[in-house]
Amino acid sequence: MMLLQDESNLRMENMSKVGSSFVLLGILEMEKYWIPYCILAFDIYIIPTLLCCLMIFVVWVEESLHEPMYFFICNLLLNGVFGNTAVLPQIIVGLLSGSSTISFPLCLTQAFCLQTFYTVEIVTFATMAFDRYLAVGNPLRYFIIMTNMKALTFINVIWALSFVIILIYIIMTANLNFCGVNINNIFCENMSLVRLACGDTSANNITGIKGTLLALVVTLLIIVYCYIRTLVICLKTSGSSSHKGINTLVSHIITFSIFLTAILFVFLRYRLNGGNISITVHVLLSISGLLTSIIVNPIVYGLRTEALKYKLIKNLQKIQIFKNISQLK
Repeated sequence: MMLLQDESNLRMENMSKVGSSFVLLGILEMEKYWIPYCILAFDIYIIPTLLCCLMIFVVWVEESLHEPMYFFICNLLLNGVFGNTAVLPQIIVGLLSGSSTISFPLCLTQAFCLQTFYTVEIVTFATMAFDRYLAVGNPLRYFIIMTNMKALTFINVIWALSFVIILIYIIMTANLNFCGVNINNIFCENMSLVRLACGDTSANNITGIKGTLLALVVTLLIIVYCYIRTLVICLKTSGSSSHKGINTLVSHIITFSIFLTAILFVFLRYRLNGGNISITVHVLLSISGLLTSIIVNPIVYGLRTEALKYKLIKNLQKIQIFKNISQLK
């Protein structure tokens, strides 16, 4: 009897310790080839982040780019840097230090940042779709309907609401008791933590599913409606304005489609027999949405948006190193 009681006490003690830190199995597997993975993570972090920051700086200093469309593009780029910074530096530090563990507070913080990143990204896409619909459908009244101040207000509201909503999810997760420490990923996510919890997690699952589906359905309805209406207007209009509108629309559709595909994989992988998915697949599906934002967005909006590309090149030419390169040519 005493033996059973001691065994029970030991089990309870072990369960109380679970949650003080977690093991990221993805990083554990990467440690075999930590040098190339570390270099790859560093390049993926530094190069796109510098490009995004440069584009944001160009929009900030160039008054001709002080328009709602460029403000929303900057918000996408800033959000990409935010999500990138929440994940890749921790991976680099883990590979360099040879540690695959992460503390519970840091894990919650990372989960909060990632969930916020996904929410801000998809709502910004919806806002941009609505903005382009206004610009194409009401060109003469556009700058009255959508002023710079209104655009900045939209951006502030997107971030504020995302912070508040995601914070509720994270607080619910923080109050759970955890029976496991192994996370099948290279970073922490809210759903990864919920799956490690003991007892009833139906409230977390229902809240997460309802919140995610509501956000996806509402934003998708807005985006699809605005894209269809914008395309119809562009096809009915002739001239350079129609061509410009279609080019902008194509850019938005490309980036949003890639991001949405990645998000759907992330959302479904734990719910469609996710326990049988290998760690490698977990990692690839999880990182795809983040990499889409930080890599694809700067390329698409930097190369396909003519005014921004022109100002970007113009500002780069002012830097001495680029002056020297142009003189060599």
